[in-house]
Amino acid sequence: MTDVSQPPRARRVPRAERREEILAAATRVFGSKGFRAGSLADVADQVGITHAGVLHHFGSKDKLLWEVLEYRDRVDVEHLEGKHIPGGLELFRHLLKTARLNTDRRGIVQAYSVLTGEAVTDGHPAADRVRHRFEVLRTEIAAALREVAHDRGVEVPLADSERAASAVIGVMDGLQTQWLLDPEVVSLPESTAFAIEAILAAVLRGAEHLPPAP
Repeated sequence: MTDVSQPPRARRVPRAERREEILAAATRVFGSKGFRAGSLADVADQVGITHAGVLHHFGSKDKLLWEVLEYRDRVDVEHLEGKHIPGGLELFRHLLKTARLNTDRRGIVQAYSVLTGEAVTDGHPAADRVRHRFEVLRTEIAAALREVAHDRGVEVPLADSERAASAVIGVMDGLQTQWLLDPEVVSLPESTAFAIEAILAAVLRGAEHLPPAP
């Protein structure tokens, strides 16, 4: 016979599931408040655990921040085959799809925008991680630009492809900021498509048509 005098025990959440809950909550907290102002207590409250519970899983606020950035990147490619950013023209299709997906995951976009913006401040714990992320993105986008151009009979110098890659990243991040501030005016997918198509067109016109570096 069941003893009805004792309250039912709460379901024990598996460690991996709990970590994902904390990362999602931290993404929302850091996205809305920033890394400095957002506290581990805020994160814990959203998950329904204690401050110590967050530390049990991640060790420190700095380590949680790193994991949030990894979480953001993982979410970005989880729908792709192999869960890795593709090359060539498919990379740019992926960027456009990412812009469309981002309109339904405002919290992640907020967290990314806030954390990358804060990373330029002295001593920010995410600075190295963000710098490395941009380096990897520039390399991958530059390689995709050269591949697309080569397929069309245009050879683009490495330096020009890297400049164009930096422009793609800058445009996408800038448009995300504008969209977060005024989503009724800025269409993130349409503006991103326009900008990327313009940069690709400039590259495909040939290196001789690109303005020289100062």
